[in-house]
Amino acid sequence: MSYQDHISQVSQLVQAKNGTWDGISPEYVARMRLQNRFTTGLDIAKYTAKIMREDMAAYDADPANYTQSLGCWHGFIAQQKMISIKKHFGSTKRRYIYLSGWMVAALRSEFGPLPDQSMHEKTSVPALIEEIYTFLRQADARELGMLFRDLDAARAAGDVAKQKEVQHKIDTYETHVVPIIADIDAGFGNAEATYLLAKKMIEAGACALQIENQVSDEKQCGHQDGKVTVPHEDFVAKIRALRYAFLELGVEDGVIVARTDSLGAGLTKQIAFSKEPGDIGDQYNAFLDCEEVEADAAHNGDVIINRNGKLLRPKRLPSNLYQFRPGTGADRCVLDCINALNHGADLLWIETEKPHVEQIASMMDKIREVWPNAKLTYNNSPSFNWTLNFRQQVYDAWKEAGKDVTPYDRAKLMSVDYDATPLALEADDKIRTFQRDAAKRAGIFHHLITLPTYHTAALSTDNLAKEYFGEMGMLGYVAGVQRKEIRQGIACVKHQNMSGSDIGDDHKEYFAGEAALKAGGVHNTMNQFAA
Repeated sequence: MSYQDHISQVSQLVQAKNGTWDGISPEYVARMRLQNRFTTGLDIAKYTAKIMREDMAAYDADPANYTQSLGCWHGFIAQQKMISIKKHFGSTKRRYIYLSGWMVAALRSEFGPLPDQSMHEKTSVPALIEEIYTFLRQADARELGMLFRDLDAARAAGDVAKQKEVQHKIDTYETHVVPIIADIDAGFGNAEATYLLAKKMIEAGACALQIENQVSDEKQCGHQDGKVTVPHEDFVAKIRALRYAFLELGVEDGVIVARTDSLGAGLTKQIAFSKEPGDIGDQYNAFLDCEEVEADAAHNGDVIINRNGKLLRPKRLPSNLYQFRPGTGADRCVLDCINALNHGADLLWIETEKPHVEQIASMMDKIREVWPNAKLTYNNSPSFNWTLNFRQQVYDAWKEAGKDVTPYDRAKLMSVDYDATPLALEADDKIRTFQRDAAKRAGIFHHLITLPTYHTAALSTDNLAKEYFGEMGMLGYVAGVQRKEIRQGIACVKHQNMSGSDIGDDHKEYFAGEAALKAGGVHNTMNQFAA
């Protein structure tokens, strides 16, 4: 519905009240409606799920249409990210937000900073989703509010052409609200607990939920040791729980991202149930590290598997966990992914120990033999030393090709001494094109960085503290922050406007007319930033 359509509709409603609503301006109501396009989290989930489905189809048609996101741990961070994207690129198309369980644990728990082990309050995840969308909706209200002020100014000046231009911008306005891919860890409990939490996350606005195949009570960060996976049937039950939650709430386009940690997980807590040779439980158990035993050689308390007439004793650790055979991680990832897709997952996530296109592609090639349109969400993780990894990849490629690598010490390639060398420059170029190359070669639909704003907050704070508390004093802030904000056109330099002060002034005028006491008058210091 256009701006004028909203005004016309409300005008009819006001006129029908026989003068009792004459103090209500239909145009102001139209403005408030447009500034609050999404009234519930479910509205957002349905809207953004449709966007993701369209983007997935666009990627299937051309892998150059991959999508990206940055992890955000606060609504303000997400808001500023999307404002920046609109400023620099003119559109939010194919740019999402990632909600990292790691950052929720580290930054949003009432227990204080926690490791990524599902120890934080699970309700903090839907609360953060709701917070992010509150800030994104406020970004819409702020930007539209400025357009409404431009429209009023054009009218006051009698500039009809400008009025038409501004009204077109209002009618074609692109929202800051984009899809969130939200981390539900391993479900925070059994399948019922997963379902209940999923509903809260969807009701808050999440259109895509990412769940991993680790056990809930032993869950670890994907880039740490000690990961323990669950049999496929356990994981499938949680995938179904997510789908039921989406369908119950009417989000039929909801997206499930099934993550496997099997590449780095050498342990399982359970031996899978198997009815017959070759079923999914038997395939899972086939990766167990076992030794053949005779019936009379079994010890008290041993668990014995009968496979093809042979008695096998899986290796069990003192922790009561069972061990997989070394070197089986990639094959287990392939089986995990195929089984997840067989049971309704929409996207895959393979957690790797390094960013290597061919390593990822080697698994995806096998998966795509069964599911040709299989697509990955990939963690461009800050847990990787990108500089070192790619310099080593280039070093190895050069050495294999017979190029001279004697000027380089492979073990010390991170050294600043190499920063300007041909090897380092080639490595940087491969980092620059990694997302594009991996989207084309390895089936990666969505590239995300899990923890970028955790690191940017630490880095910028360190720089400010070093200068402000040192010899630079106040110039440390002015030159290092404020002047850069002004020069780069960072909207937040007018922090009163960003916090909603002008929106509040508009509402005061709506409600009180000429009696409104506004904050944005001539004595407001934000006027110093008008230029």
